[in-house]
Amino acid sequence: MTRAAVLEAGQGDTAVLLLHGIGGGAAMWAEAGSGTVQALADAGFHALALDFPGYGAATDAGPPTMERMVAAVAELIMSLSASRVVLVGHSMGGMVAQELVARAGANVHGLVLSCTSAAFGKSDGDWQARFVAERLAPLDAGLGMPSMAAKLVPGLVAPQATQRARESALAVMARVPEASYRVALAAIAAFDRRSALAHIKLPTLMLAGELDGTAPPAVMQRMAQQVAGSEYVCLPGVGHIANVEAPAAFNAALLDFLRCRFS
Repeated sequence: MTRAAVLEAGQGDTAVLLLHGIGGGAAMWAEAGSGTVQALADAGFHALALDFPGYGAATDAGPPTMERMVAAVAELIMSLSASRVVLVGHSMGGMVAQELVARAGANVHGLVLSCTSAAFGKSDGDWQARFVAERLAPLDAGLGMPSMAAKLVPGLVAPQATQRARESALAVMARVPEASYRVALAAIAAFDRRSALAHIKLPTLMLAGELDGTAPPAVMQRMAQQVAGSEYVCLPGVGHIANVEAPAAFNAALLDFLRCRFS
């Protein structure tokens, strides 16, 4: 069976699916990024990182609409023989994870939502309109994804982010096809699953970055308060790309949760 995952390591009864953000790809979870795939494998978990449709090795799988991204994750879950499946979603990946769980029917047993939110502002809000306009302006000016990445990444990471983290985030975002980025931006701009939070009945970890201005810690803390029994962890000194900025701390928090709930 063909799998959507392009990075896979480890074995075990618990499969952990890693879902990337709008400026990311499966490569964000590799050794040059957060190293999460190998960290999970070393800890005895079956790790799988996906490229969403339109990204990385899946550029020929159609545009990354929310429907297509959710379907890609659901299809991968169906192909697995693991007895338990945990979704780990960063930013847009966290929205895809919430959407999949809200639609029900998927064989999901746990959630880790990192640097994400349950809604992309208000559909008619100034913040949302400004966010979309700022993201599209460099592309509309014909600068392309590499130039846009150079413009955006410094504002997504914390001021003290290492050069390695900056370069990793820049490299991955620069490779995202412009057409895919535009479709994905429209998908997350329309996302709103705030009303579904109270219905999540899975072990859930909300993992925030202290200096994240895109999905602020206060937002994630409020999400945690609405999901019964969820855990909230805020990683100090990191911004929106927390998994790449502080891979050791991110992976440690993730593994602590998984060992406690799924070992």
